[in-house]
Amino acid sequence: MDKRVVFNEAHCKSCELCVWICPKQIIHLKQELNPLGYRPAYVSDEDQEQCISCAMCARMCPDAVIEVFR
Repeated sequence: MDKRVVFNEAHCKSCELCVWICPKQIIHLKQELNPLGYRPAYVSDEDQEQCISCAMCARMCPDAVIEVFR
């Protein structure tokens, strides 16, 4: 299955807005830091199929680092 949610992890600033708005609660922050020194958001491969492609995360992201596919 193709990914439904894709993050530009290099530009994520860990604001966690996507984490809080996701109705399925499948977005988490990685333990590793990105080049900016933040913990980027991600959806695990196992959780991708739980995504309902509502795009709430993408709408909430102030840095537009999230793409949602239907």
